[in-house]
Amino acid sequence: MLVQGGPWVLSVMSLLLLLWQEMSAIEVPLDQKIQQDLKQPPTIMKQSLKDYIVDPRDNIIIECEAKGNPVPTFSWRRNGKFFNVGKDPRVTMRKRSGTLEISFRSGGRPEDYEGEYQCFASNDFGTALTNKILLRVSKSPLWPKEVLEPVVVGEGSSLVLACNPPPGLPPPHTFWMNSAMMSITQDRRVSMGLNGDLYFSNVLAKDSHTDYSCNARFLFTHTIQQKNPFTLKVQTSRKVAETPPNFLSPTGTDSSRMMVLRGQKLQLECIAAGVPTPSIKWFKKGGDLNQKVKLDNFNKTLRIDSVSEEDAGEYMCMANNQIGSIRHSIFVQVKAAPYWLDKPFNLVLAPDESSRLVCRANGNPKPLIQWLVNGEPMERNSSLPNTRRSVVGDTIIFHSVQIGSSAVYQCNASNHHGYLLANAFVSILDMAPRMLGAKNQLIKVIENNRTFLDCPFFGSPLPELRWFKNGQGSGLDGGQYRVYINGSLEIKRARVEDQGTYTCVASNILGKEENQVRLEVKEPTRIVRAPEHQSAIRGTMARFDCRVKSDLTLPITVTWLKDDKPLSLGWRLKKDEDSLSIPNVHEQDEGTYTCTVKSEIDQDTASARLTVIDYPDPPMDLEVSDPDKRSIRLTWIPGDEHNSPVTEFLVQFEEDRWEPGQWQNLSSYPRDLNSVILQLSPFVNYQFRVIAINSVGKSRPSRPSQRYQTSGASPDAIPSGLKGWGTKNTNMEISWEPLLNTEQNGPNLHYSVWWRRKDTGEEWNNVTTVGAKHIVHDTETYVPYEIKLQARNDFGPGPESNIIIGYSGEDKPTAPPTDLHVSNIDSTKVNVHWTPVDPNTVLGEFKEYRLYYWREGSMVKGLHVNKEKKTKGFYSTVAQPTGILTDLQPYSHYRMFMVVANSRYDGPPSNHVDFHTKEGVPDLPQFFKIVQRSPESIHLEWDKPLEPNGILTGYTLNYQAVNGSRVGHMQMESFLPNVTAYRLRLPDQAIRYRFYLAAHTQVGAGKIYTGESPHFTNEGMAPGRVIWNLTVKPNSNYANVSWNHNFPIGSSEFQLEFTLDGNGSVSSVPVNQPPIKLAGLIEGAKYRLRVYSNEYHSISSNVVTFETSAAYIKDQVDIATQGWFIGLMCAIALIILILLIVCFIKRSRGGKYPVRDKKDLPLEGMDQKGEDGSFDYHSDEDNKPLQGSQNSLDGGVKESDDSLVDYGEGGDGQFNEDGSFIGQYTVKKDKDETEGNESSEATSPVNAIYSLA
Repeated sequence: MLVQGGPWVLSVMSLLLLLWQEMSAIEVPLDQKIQQDLKQPPTIMKQSLKDYIVDPRDNIIIECEAKGNPVPTFSWRRNGKFFNVGKDPRVTMRKRSGTLEISFRSGGRPEDYEGEYQCFASNDFGTALTNKILLRVSKSPLWPKEVLEPVVVGEGSSLVLACNPPPGLPPPHTFWMNSAMMSITQDRRVSMGLNGDLYFSNVLAKDSHTDYSCNARFLFTHTIQQKNPFTLKVQTSRKVAETPPNFLSPTGTDSSRMMVLRGQKLQLECIAAGVPTPSIKWFKKGGDLNQKVKLDNFNKTLRIDSVSEEDAGEYMCMANNQIGSIRHSIFVQVKAAPYWLDKPFNLVLAPDESSRLVCRANGNPKPLIQWLVNGEPMERNSSLPNTRRSVVGDTIIFHSVQIGSSAVYQCNASNHHGYLLANAFVSILDMAPRMLGAKNQLIKVIENNRTFLDCPFFGSPLPELRWFKNGQGSGLDGGQYRVYINGSLEIKRARVEDQGTYTCVASNILGKEENQVRLEVKEPTRIVRAPEHQSAIRGTMARFDCRVKSDLTLPITVTWLKDDKPLSLGWRLKKDEDSLSIPNVHEQDEGTYTCTVKSEIDQDTASARLTVIDYPDPPMDLEVSDPDKRSIRLTWIPGDEHNSPVTEFLVQFEEDRWEPGQWQNLSSYPRDLNSVILQLSPFVNYQFRVIAINSVGKSRPSRPSQRYQTSGASPDAIPSGLKGWGTKNTNMEISWEPLLNTEQNGPNLHYSVWWRRKDTGEEWNNVTTVGAKHIVHDTETYVPYEIKLQARNDFGPGPESNIIIGYSGEDKPTAPPTDLHVSNIDSTKVNVHWTPVDPNTVLGEFKEYRLYYWREGSMVKGLHVNKEKKTKGFYSTVAQPTGILTDLQPYSHYRMFMVVANSRYDGPPSNHVDFHTKEGVPDLPQFFKIVQRSPESIHLEWDKPLEPNGILTGYTLNYQAVNGSRVGHMQMESFLPNVTAYRLRLPDQAIRYRFYLAAHTQVGAGKIYTGESPHFTNEGMAPGRVIWNLTVKPNSNYANVSWNHNFPIGSSEFQLEFTLDGNGSVSSVPVNQPPIKLAGLIEGAKYRLRVYSNEYHSISSNVVTFETSAAYIKDQVDIATQGWFIGLMCAIALIILILLIVCFIKRSRGGKYPVRDKKDLPLEGMDQKGEDGSFDYHSDEDNKPLQGSQNSLDGGVKESDDSLVDYGEGGDGQFNEDGSFIGQYTVKKDKDETEGNESSEATSPVNAIYSLA
């Protein structure tokens, strides 16, 4: 009953609970130093089960482990009373632990220690409790002695053979067997129930046996108890009456009830009798059986392994056969022992902080929550209430805690099905600030990335943290900086100017601590030329680019993946700095290739797909159909395109009359056709084949089709290329292109030719020939003729051709052009004039006036010229022709003449003309070299032009500074014609220049030669610098590397690049001067290594291949194959043989020696049992040697009575240092002593079988 004002107090407490709900305790870091210094109440780490069943043959161990600072001390209660461990000699407690160990070596009964135990772990800050541990000793009682009368039943009747196993702890596992140790066969008719009884739905005559035996196996003691067997006699009848089902289990009414706890296994059983045997079906009222339900034992058992509240309800089993059916309802009620909703957790608080402990549990019925402090109940209405804590329902609220109020709180949630117990300590901690991270860290980040500088710290009360940069200014917070509660400083976008040293300072009332972090901002690692998707023809080379730009201070590695798996380079694939090359690609190379470049702080990837294309496969299964006089249908099946679509199909044919075996193109068809009509020629015996064409090329031809013969006809075609032209000035040759073989259309092809002079009215002259030309003789020079042509065969004439005009032969022109002269002479061109010839003197077809000219010499002294004769044609029929001759060389002496030309001949030459071209601008200088030999200056060299085109007056050099796309002011230097070198001093080594050089004559400046200065550090050449004599001396996991070079000592660095042959991975290591030790290699691996200059990457050594040695593994030696061992065994065998011979001789001579009488050892019966009727689950047979087997030299097994030891001279059998025997065998032990240690009785085979059950 609430005291007065109780509702008001509850309201206030609820409000406080809401206010403190967001408060959280201090999270103590896992820092080892802090954990060592941290004072904390005890925490239970390990304990025994609540229901603890032990084996009576073993010592009893009750576990209780706890941690805390100071180390906890332990005490126990037994059955609610203090348990004095020190007074019981059998009970000991482990050091630095509360675990009890009860030993029975000196006697005692485990049953005397059964009871309820609870462990208490205490230190200066509180006490933690274990659960109440109920200790019980496992029991395997004997089966009660009983005499079982034979069971007599009629055939078709139902029967239950009761098992009633003895109640063990834990309960035994039951099973039925016969005397042959075989399990009783179970089925829909015969089965064992959950209680162990054997149920017969109906008995058959074959069930008559005398050995139905129920067995109980006890798990803890590993023993099996066997009940006396039942004898079943079945009385047979001529006809068994059919009966409706009735339930053997459950018995009684048509419904029953069952209660099960949440999380336990639910098993419902329905076994029915009847003839014929009934079948069992299960239902749940209000819904279907869920997936958790399993049906066992031929549907007679419904099982749910872990029950929950939704599994409650009414379950129905129905048994039916062809006579009738019966139902039984089982009402399942699910209760629950307490289970956690919110388990209380440990709190570490600073002084004056507030927080709460929550303990929420559920169950059915609702559990009762009780709080304890250090193992004692905490009453709400204490006579001395604690004003800094209050209990509201299942929550304890702490207000402004103080040092000294640390304690361990226990929450106990219980109902009549069980209980839960949880420990949660409240520790009040005060500690000066401490830095938890590494001191003076170096953090490298990528430019423009979001960056966090961590400064983990701890203190109680929670320290205030501030950040400073370079030890100056106020705290960093705001703008691009943000400080988080865990001490991290966020830089939203790191820039180069953000580099520097950052200091974090943590302070509270107990002191302050600081740490520094140095930040370096790096350029990002980027792939500037990524691999691109490409298609490669099989057998060619594929190349993927992967050019990288990165921060020069960050080493990078470039790796390649194929289809997201590491790419094995092997001997074929080649990788360099900027690309991956795949020579002789094949189908297995197809896939997605990924270039990954990594630095220590970032990476970039780019992918591209390689598609391998190839010639298409040839078409298949050619078939001809639909024949006609001049056509036929051809059909085929296309082959594989190999990633390159077929663009067309080419149909070829072969005929066996004119060109047998020669395949010719017939026609082409688009890729979407594979059945076409072929247009054919007459009088041809065809055979066809098809070729597929894609972007790679042509496939192999298909297999030929069957042949098809067309009938003959007169020619359809007119011969092409008909012309008439004289080969001499007195003839005319008429020629044409002969018809193709497939155009002849029949046998005996010949041609009829007609000709006559044009415009004379002559009759046609004609001739018939089988050739492809005819010559008309005795013609006049260059006169026109009319000509026509016709093809004929045995089937008739073909069509006539059109009439064409031909000419008889030409002759040499008889007159030259006259009055050849020039005008308007310039440096590179001149106008040419002449008087034309009479057209009748050309004596043929006029082609052109042909001008021959050549360079006679240069007006520059000492310059040699090429006097090769050149020509230029002018076609003109005007009365006063003129032309322009161009492309002349300035400042030169030229000579020329002209002829008239027809189609075959040049006429006589005209008069010769000399002229001189004017001065021009010079050509480019012969060369222009820009060499930077030192960082302070640039050296320029050039040479005079090959063609000065006049008198050189000097050179002009213009230059300007360049920086990317920006250029500086243009500067100029002039030089005399005899100056060909200049040295330019550099005001700044980082500046690059662009130069423009031109030569001059009096006319002006010539062509400009342009060049840029090289970058001295990266692009300049290093003339004469080489690396040679690379030597590698490998070991198992390292190699000594040396080389020679002529770089300046102390001014150069090198890169060691080594490639693992196994997977193609490439690594690079910066080094200084040789020799060096290359460590971290893989044992037994093959590598390729080269050295190149870090400054001039193109200067490299040759590649050296080496292999590390395998790790030393001592050979495993088979002792049986060693000579010394074989010899030793032979010596032992020889000594034994000699002893046997000596014994045999003594016997044969009648010597006296003691021989004991041999006694036959009795054998146990098949069904031997212990005195209590049980079988030992661990048979004694496990510890006995086989009878008649030889004993070990230790003498641990009983020796035979007739042992050779009787004949020895006494003493232990020993080996000498050389391996020979000292003495022979050990002296025979006293028989009584031996028999006291070992039993020679044979083990029962029944026990051996049960040990396997």
